[in-house]
Amino acid sequence: QVELVESGGGLVQPGGSLRLSCAASGIIVSIGDMGWYRQAPGKQRELVATITSGGSTNYAGSLKGRFSISRDNAKNTVDLQMNSLNAEDTAVYYCNAVVRTSWSRRASEYWGQGTQVTVSS
Repeated sequence: QVELVESGGGLVQPGGSLRLSCAASGIIVSIGDMGWYRQAPGKQRELVATITSGGSTNYAGSLKGRFSISRDNAKNTVDLQMNSLNAEDTAVYYCNAVVRTSWSRRASEYWGQGTQVTVSS
């Protein structure tokens, strides 16, 4: 019913920037919180940032200041601007959204397929 598709990942040198985008499509009545998470090889998936439908943001403490999350409710998209990237930022980045597909059912959480971000010289 709902698909989240990330884009914008790739290879970037240390100190560089990338902007990730995620678009939600399908049967969508409303979208609540949206967010970005990441998972490095051998590590647990961790929160990067979240944003409510009203625009309130939350960041992992170590990332605040370098990363910025934003959303466009009209387009059903959420972006992640990543600056001053370093090797520790290398991970698969996943888009997340809480989506209602019917007024008669509770919202469900959806995940994108992930996009690889590699920071290397």
